[in-house]
Formats: sequence, C-alpha cells, structure tokens
Amino acid sequence: MLALDATGALFHDRREGARQRHAIISASAELRERELIKLASLSTAVAGALRERGVPEPTASLTSEVTITIFRIGFDRWVAPAEQRTLTELMRDSFNALKAVTADG
Repeated sequence: MLALDATGALFHDRREGARQRHAIISASAELRERELIKLASLSTAVAGALRERGVPEPTASLTSEVTITIFRIGFDRWVAPAEQRTLTELMRDSFNALKAVTADG
C-alpha cells in the first residue's frame, strides 16, 4: 500500500497534464499499445524488485501485476473529466474492492 500511496503523491499536482496525455494516447492504437508495453515492463521491474527482497514466485509476479492493474484502473478514473478524488484515494478504493472480493468469508 505504501508504494501506491507514494505513486499517488508523485502525480498529485499533475492531473491536467495527465488528462491531456491520456486523451492523446487514447486516440491512437499505436500509443495505446506502447503504453501497455510500458506497463508490462514496469510490472516486470516491480516483480524483480520484490524477488530481490526475498518474495518468492509466483507471489512476486502476482503482486506486481495486481499493483500495476490497481494503478491503471485508478489512473483511468482519476483522469476522468468530473473526477475530484485523488489518485491515492482511487487506488485505495480499487485495492479495498479487491480485498473485499478475495477475503475469506
């Protein structure tokens, strides 16, 4: 959760620029593909960092993929025109929704 909070803080004052960038990428199939490749590369890097910290496979890869997905969904919601919540709040919402669905019950 700390990584998501830190990521949200990095983007805090960048919403308008992020909205413009998102609109440009959304309008181009080539740029959307490039963005997905970047996210996959980031996931690979996160998994590597987790393995270096002693997190075994497949947990490291699963954690990195879920983290990137939470970021991507939170980011897509954050750049929506009417959205006022912070990126951190939106990522926490997604994380908590995932926890609720996967909780033992």
